Order: sequence, then structure tokens, then C-alpha cells
Amino acid sequence: MFLDHIQPDITAPGVSIIAAYTESEGPTNQEFDRRRVQYNCVSGTSMSCPHVSGIVGLLKTIHPEWSPAAIKSAIMTTARIRDNVAKPITNASHNIATPFSYGAGHVRPNRAMDPGLVYDLTTTSCLDLLCALGYTKSQVEMFSETPYTCPSDNISLLDFNYPSITVPNLNGTVTVTRTVTNVGSPGMYRARVLKLDGISVRVHPKKLKFKKIGEEKRFKVTLKAKKGSLGGDYVFGQLKWSDGKHNVRSPIVVKS
Repeated sequence: MFLDHIQPDITAPGVSIIAAYTESEGPTNQEFDRRRVQYNCVSGTSMSCPHVSGIVGLLKTIHPEWSPAAIKSAIMTTARIRDNVAKPITNASHNIATPFSYGAGHVRPNRAMDPGLVYDLTTTSCLDLLCALGYTKSQVEMFSETPYTCPSDNISLLDFNYPSITVPNLNGTVTVTRTVTNVGSPGMYRARVLKLDGISVRVHPKKLKFKKIGEEKRFKVTLKAKKGSLGGDYVFGQLKWSDGKHNVRSPIVVKS
């Protein structure tokens, strides 16, 4: 976990990927391997990364007005948590995986083109995050083009406008705030919380009505541990906003 947010953010094809390969070394990367090949079959995050990078490039071409945060949100909130035969994604041990393994899920490029809503960020949002993390004024200004003063009010890391919700130390009740931006057609979105054992969740408001593209709406999610139901383990769920066409899904991870 990083900055109170789930990591990784997303997964993409990365097992036995055939791709162009450097001829500066052999396919096994061993000194004794004198073979040289133009293509190789490789697994790992090094093969997932090009898939996501290509998708980002395509989305930026289709939506040049989208920010990097909007593109990231579109990729995450439209991801899939089931495999090719509609079964839950499993890990290398063939156990059902969690968001700690796949983040928001497996990327779906076609869905990411039309996510409906996005969790966007501004430069100020990111600078305020650095302030909340304890960066000094001079350190923060290394990331800004102009002098910047951290806000006097306390900033909660939980309220960083990320497409996922993570509460690493739930003690009683916690409320997090998020803002979504409409990038699709006008419509009414309704909230639904799925599978969060031992946690009561309240979303306010439960409905968000958008009349135009670019319109923003803010909502709050209040999480409360049910008495005697948690023993220090992580529990996983999801928040989904739906207008009947788009399903904007955010993973939720909570630890008491």
C-alpha cells in the first residue's frame, strides 16, 4: 500500500507475451547464451506496462482534453475482476485474488474509452497531497512552477481524489470525500456498495444527476466497523456508480 491507496492500480496482460526482443543478449539473459532472437516470450510487469502505456496513448488520442488523472481513472473504474470464463481472478497459488494482487482489476480498453465518470485531479490537489505528507515549502515548490503555500487547514490523505478507497486503520467511523466529473452523456447515477463484510457503509448522496459534460459532483462515503465483527484483517468491497449504461467501479479496502 502506498499513500493510503491500493497498489497496484491495475493489471494488464503480462504472462507469456510474445514481443520484439533486444539482440544485445540471448533470450535467457545468461552470459553463456549466444543465441540472438528478434522475438521472445516473456512474463512480468515489464510486459504489462507496454499494454497500459499503449492504452493511455489511445485514450489521449480519443480524448485529448483528458488529464493524466482522468485517463488513469477511466482505466481503473472500468476494469474487470473476473477472468475469461467469468470466474473470480486467481493468483499464482490458484487462490481467489484480492485488490492487493490486481488493484482495480484487469484493464478493458474499450470500456475505458467511455467510462461515464472520472475521478480527476488538479495540480493543486497533488501539491496539497505533498503538503499532507509533510513536505517542506521548498520541497513542494520543486514540483510547482510558481511559489506555493500549503493550506492552513489539515488535509486528510483519505480525501485525495483517487479512484479507489483505502482505510488502513478504521477505528470507529471514518468519512471520505470524493468528486466525480461527468465525461459522458447526461444521466442519473445511483450508488451501490458491494460485499464489505463487517463494515456498514453509507454513501451521501446516493444519487448524482448530471446535466452536461464536465459537470462535477461531490459525495461522501462513511464507513463504520460493526461491533465485534473485525479482527484486524483486511476486508474488500467496491463502490459502484451506475446510470444503467456505465458502471463506475472503485475498490474499497478497509482494515480495522
